Amino acid sequence: MKIISVNVGLPREVTWKGRTVSTGIFKEPVTDRVMVRSLNLDEDGQADLTVHGGVDKAVYAYPFEHYDYWRTELPDTDLTMGNFGENFTTTGLKEEDLNIGDCFQIGSVELMVTQPRMPCYKLGIRFGRADMVKRFLASRRTGFYFRVLQEGEVVAGDTLALVSRDENNITVADITQLYTREKNDPELLQRATQLEALPESWRDYFQEQVRRVR
Repeated sequence: MKIISVNVGLPREVTWKGRTVSTGIFKEPVTDRVMVRSLNLDEDGQADLTVHGGVDKAVYAYPFEHYDYWRTELPDTDLTMGNFGENFTTTGLKEEDLNIGDCFQIGSVELMVTQPRMPCYKLGIRFGRADMVKRFLASRRTGFYFRVLQEGEVVAGDTLALVSRDENNITVADITQLYTREKNDPELLQRATQLEALPESWRDYFQEQVRRVR
């Protein structure tokens, strides 16, 4: 399990569908060591803090393994690390294998998996495609967010060590499938409402689903 690229970028203004939009989705790889803080990485930022960033979405990771899929899906797009807005491009970590609440260590940095990424329209801006959000979610290749438990520095090439495995055994992929209602599992849905590592907004959403099922 390794970070093969660390990517950062500050918000910039772009034109999209005739209007000016501020977005932090444009990330570029960096080779120097970068400080990982409780809300983001140094030299990184989010434009709209009402829906992006925060302690539960401090670091966004995307598996490098997914890039082959997107090269097939988007053959005319020149894909480079950070294209999906990720801070860490990783190997050895997949949505179906990661539990919400799993904790990892990278040197002195400690991280906890919190949730999958649900894309907004700005992913479409990054790729210049209005259909990108729909395609991204349909692919189920969402990547995942980390909460920072202990700040510190990282650099491309660092390895991730699994510190603890969350015993609730609810994966990142499970959460995505419950959200999209692809998975009809009332027992799993109920357990998700009690999953402390999952942000409150997600638990509230699943609680509403539970009420509708009853």
